[in-house]
This record gives sequence, C-alpha cells and structure tokens, in this order.
Amino acid sequence: MLIYLTDWLAQFEPSFRVFHYITLRAILATLTALVVSFLIGPLVIRWLTRLKVGQAIREDGPQTHLVKAGTPTMGGVMILFAVGLSVLLWGELSNPYLLIALLTTLAFGLIGFWDDYKKVVYRDPNGMKARHKYLLQSIVGLAAVVALYQVGPQPQMSQLLIPFMKDTWIPLGIGAVVLGYFVIVGTSNAVNLTDGLDGLAILPAAMVAGALGVFAYVSGHAVFSKYLHIPYIPGVGELTIFAGAIVGAGLGFLWFNAHPAQVFMGDVGSLALGAALGVLAIATRQELVLFIMGGVFVAETISVILQVGSYKLRRKRIFLMAPIHHHFEQKGWHESQVIVRFWIITIILVLIGLASLKIR
Repeated sequence: MLIYLTDWLAQFEPSFRVFHYITLRAILATLTALVVSFLIGPLVIRWLTRLKVGQAIREDGPQTHLVKAGTPTMGGVMILFAVGLSVLLWGELSNPYLLIALLTTLAFGLIGFWDDYKKVVYRDPNGMKARHKYLLQSIVGLAAVVALYQVGPQPQMSQLLIPFMKDTWIPLGIGAVVLGYFVIVGTSNAVNLTDGLDGLAILPAAMVAGALGVFAYVSGHAVFSKYLHIPYIPGVGELTIFAGAIVGAGLGFLWFNAHPAQVFMGDVGSLALGAALGVLAIATRQELVLFIMGGVFVAETISVILQVGSYKLRRKRIFLMAPIHHHFEQKGWHESQVIVRFWIITIILVLIGLASLKIR
C-alpha cells in the first residue's frame, strides 16, 4: 500500500524511489511485523484470558503439561494480524504471488480458528473432526496450487528442481499440482504436530520462512538466478516481503511464547504458518529444499505415522510417545532442552538448504 504513496511522492522527491527496492521493503516488513507483535501481544493475551479460551490438555499427553491447562491459546491471531498488516503496508498488492500467499495463509488460519474454537469453547481437546478439517485444507490447498500453476512460468511450474545438482529437473506435468497439494497440506499439518512445546514450532517456522525469502529474492532477480542456476520466476521476488513479515511476526510471538509460555499459537497459527511455508516453496520451485530445511517438521510427522502404523499392525509402539518431541520428554529431557536442541537442528538444516544455492 505504501509503495503507491512513495510512487506519488517520488514525483517531488526522487529519494522516495528507494522504496521500490525489495530488500528495503522486506526489512521494513520484518520490523513492522515485529513491532506490531510486541504492541498487540499483551492486548491479545489479556483479551484471550478474559474470554477464558485456555488450552485444553490431552489426557494421553505428558503429565508435566497439565500445569499448562488454562494458558491462553489462539495466539496465532497475533501472528496473522502482524503478517497481514505488514504485507498490506509494504507489499505490492497487485502481485499475484503475494496475494495467493496471503489469502492461502489467512484461509488456513480460519480453518485453524474454527478448530481452536471447538477445543476451547466445547472443551474438546480433539477439536474438529479430522475428515472435516482435512477436507477444508484440501480445498484451499488445491485452489492455491492451481493458482500458482497458472500464474507461474512454464515449464518450470510443471517440473521438480533437484537441489545440489546443476540444471537438473524432473518433468511432472499435471503431477506438479498433486505434489504442490501435498506440500501445502502436508507442511500445514507438520507444523501443527510440531507445535507441542513452548516455542518449539514458531522459531523453526520463522527460520525456514526467512531462508525461503532468500530463494524468492534470487529467483525473482534475472541476474542472480542465472548466476546461481536456479529458475528465474518474474514477480516472485515480492514474496520476500511476505517471508520477512513471517520472520518478524514469528520473533514477536516468540517473545510471549518462550518457555514458560504466556500464550499458545493454537491451530490458527500453526496451520497458517505451515501453509505459508508450502506456498513459498512451491512458488520458488524449492519443494525439496523445504523438505530439507523443515527436517524437524518432517521428523515430527514421520514419528506420528510410524507410531500409529506400528500400533495398528503390531500392537506395539516405536516411541515412548508421539510426536517425537514427547518421546524425548519421556526419556528425561527437560522441555527447554528439547526445544533448544530442535532449534539447533533447524539452524543446521536451514544452512544446508541455503548452501544449495551455490553447491550445484
């Protein structure tokens, strides 16, 4: 929104043209989302406390988590507000990639909001029925992938880029839509599964978003993309502003979500953030890099799949408790140890993913 104002002001003062630079607007979007989160955080926490939307703790979860019962949840509305406002202020709203990313994130946020509402109002720790939630996620996810497929350049949007290999693509055809669907819906649910400890999900999500923002910037730059041998996707650089807003909002939320958490993000935040990461990866053609950088999310999801599958087939559990962060808690790790160690793993994986920009 402000870019249009600076365009007008540039007629009188040329220095306002500096706001056309994506890098500057990405920094400003990050700072704006961070400041907004800091400002509205206490207000949101008091509002949620007054509404008595406290976290319902699953009976089959770790007993040490029972003390968290009643902690305000649905704090993800803080993240969505900060991201949305920041993007509206600093983004070029006519950019289709930016609109798709923002609308998809908000739509998944609404799905999560309804799920949280059922949990805190009806005191049902399970929330929405799984099939209903998955159906809504599927509809929004497919719509987002089809939209990205249509606005993106061909044949890049119908091919899978192999990281760490120079100019290596796998043609997928319409299968690219199927892959994109699983990336968005899968990542959304993976972040949701990871969000089980104070601050465990939000910082990895912010770090991965920041790294994908780097990919968005270089993919949208003709010179950089050619030099690094990654696909040039005109217009996708605007997603750097979106990624920056997620980083700022994520860090601002972490201020209140750090152990011991004053507020939980709930499904309204985790489902939305996961979908946002999926859109960023698809738009920049970095689906496999997302798989690497989001290794913590992948491990959490696989641990649940293996646990459920093993119990149904053999009536035996592989882990002491799933998702895997609860397994380590049951083995005696303190909650803070699990969180920080998973953060460290994410930092390493993000650096490996960024290395794919140069190692080809």
